[in-house]
Amino acid sequence: MEAQQTGGDVNISDANTINGQPGGFAPCSKNDTFRMLVEHGKTYLLRIINAGLTNDMFFTVAGHHLTVVGTDGHYLKPFTVDHIMISSGQTMNVLLEANRTTKGSGDNNRYYMAARPFFTNKGPLLRSLVTKEHPINVPMEVNKHMLVTISVNTLPCGPNKTCAGPRGDRLAASLNNVSFVPPTVDILDAYYDSISGVYEPDFPDRPPFFFNFTAPNPSKELQLTKRGTKVKMVEYGTVVEVVFQDTAILGAESHPMHLHGFSFYVVGRGFGNFDKDKDPITYNMVDPPYQNTVSVPAGGWAAMRFRAANPSEVWFMHCHFDRHTVWGMDTVFIVKNGKTSKSQMMPRPPNMPKC
Repeated sequence: MEAQQTGGDVNISDANTINGQPGGFAPCSKNDTFRMLVEHGKTYLLRIINAGLTNDMFFTVAGHHLTVVGTDGHYLKPFTVDHIMISSGQTMNVLLEANRTTKGSGDNNRYYMAARPFFTNKGPLLRSLVTKEHPINVPMEVNKHMLVTISVNTLPCGPNKTCAGPRGDRLAASLNNVSFVPPTVDILDAYYDSISGVYEPDFPDRPPFFFNFTAPNPSKELQLTKRGTKVKMVEYGTVVEVVFQDTAILGAESHPMHLHGFSFYVVGRGFGNFDKDKDPITYNMVDPPYQNTVSVPAGGWAAMRFRAANPSEVWFMHCHFDRHTVWGMDTVFIVKNGKTSKSQMMPRPPNMPKC
């Protein structure tokens, strides 16, 4: 609330917790540190959720390896690591084999689970399982290409106000230089009831201007963004490819981009500026991961594809860092009804309560 009022950044958290406890190194938690009892020789499935709203996180279990088998509710080709990086709002399933041999008693058989913030990202190599029981269906032909720049920006403070931004202005965030403004009328109601003036159906497919997106110290003029309630209208069945491009405006960083209503195939990622002629050649079209949150590398890009087959609904797309969502790093997809009864959403019951 304070950050929204002043236009400045949010306060840094006092602690990071695992199942509600900051761990044995914090005085307030020593008697209640989360513990999980396991039997030697057994394998355990850990369902890990990054419920934090500010950072990607590293997670590990001391003295053990973790075998990653799934993310966002979908299977992956298993791979074993010493630690994982999990984006804000993302889920991961990992296997832990309790295979350490201990002697004696006391602390010799205790192994810390630990997590700490991650402020940049090279991105793990995730690959879908792809078996007869778990097939994939990667769209090969794209109907709609979108290049979406991700930026932390500034907005003018306004008259008679003191703001805490970097130049006495307000911090903001944007997609394709549009800082999303939530309307006072629900967009779904406006769409169903054809209420004009609530949103603009012209969210851009490309940024308004091109520059070296990831070069350090970009021009201060690039910090400014525009506010608007712009949405993207999509015909039913359209195959959409979105390339998220991070920018160095006010500092490059990783962004966990999330789309409601769909899972999507993450077909490519890389560092620097996306090259539409060269980078698609490197796409993984054989076994890309199927996710609903993709971590866009700091100073890099990530490409995802989905088929718009969830009709007549309003689907929110946003950064999973809460402060970025509040600042405007979001937009909306509206998928139109198809031509058949099976590709259309049934009307809402007249007695359905509204939020």
